[in-house]
Amino acid sequence: MTDVLVVGGGPVGLAAAIEARLAGLSVVVVEPREGPIDKACGEGLMPGALPLLDRLGVSPRGFPLRGVTYTDGRRSVSHSFEGGYGLGVRRTTLHSALHDRAVSLGVAIEARRVESVEQTSSSVTAAGITASWMLAADGLHSTVAQAVGLHRPTPRARRRYGLRRHFRVEPWSDNIEVHFTRLGEVYVTPTADGMVGLAVLARRHTDFEAAVAASPSLAARVVGAEPASELRGAGPFRQRTRGRVAGRVLLVGDASGYVDAITGEGLRLGLDQARAAVAAIAAGRPGEYEREWLRVTRDFRVLTGGLALAASSTLHGAIVPLAARLPGVFGRAVESLAR
Repeated sequence: MTDVLVVGGGPVGLAAAIEARLAGLSVVVVEPREGPIDKACGEGLMPGALPLLDRLGVSPRGFPLRGVTYTDGRRSVSHSFEGGYGLGVRRTTLHSALHDRAVSLGVAIEARRVESVEQTSSSVTAAGITASWMLAADGLHSTVAQAVGLHRPTPRARRRYGLRRHFRVEPWSDNIEVHFTRLGEVYVTPTADGMVGLAVLARRHTDFEAAVAASPSLAARVVGAEPASELRGAGPFRQRTRGRVAGRVLLVGDASGYVDAITGEGLRLGLDQARAAVAAIAAGRPGEYEREWLRVTRDFRVLTGGLALAASSTLHGAIVPLAARLPGVFGRAVESLAR
């Protein structure tokens, strides 16, 4: 018997485990994969994510990010963060830092897979472990969300996917760059050690090299550069849930529902959700998490939903021209997601 069972040992699951230990709760994390776990991810931490990591006692090494640039090859618009710098961090680096911190606090990590969930009025059991509460951080295709009846089907027409690869080339900017092309968006995030990560966000079956080549200025930057990681994919990104709480089970991170990766807010939101979920169960009032989840994700759901809809429609080509014409609006949108 443990106080909290965390399902999923990625960054958000480990953050939830650390939050629970800092609240004085005993924690077991179940994760079938051996770490550090890599996945297709933009790897840019917005400024609002860094104080959340600080409160966990985690300071990963990365590349300071000054702001965000949107470009379509003809027009560009940039905004510098008002609340400090963001950070470009390899997913594996972030995972290792969170893992080491969790273990140092006494979190038990078990190599187990959850296939079903059973609940009583006072406990929840999965993977042979019984706990007072479960925090499900098992990603976009959450087994737990399915098992407790919180998953909702996603329309196929709204599905987008991601591809990511790193290249050994010195960063040429301290901004996150978003290149809008006819095939989708390409995100450029500088990381440490003379490396940049390129992440493509587009419809299914989009070719990574073709998507990069669709931005000639970007392709010229990385032509001949040595790949520093294998090509990885993720998605579909849009995932819906009926709610975030089912009895003694709380969904956090991508498992709780996700709109799109276009604004790069997944990790910041997941860290904030982990904080809110632990606070709710420590108080014995899980319903408070549902209300807090709606509050902390409101801007993300509205702005990201609108951008994702435009990016997957005939309005795709109008996003950068509109942002360049209305830089103040663009800046306010960036800041609302960065904090």
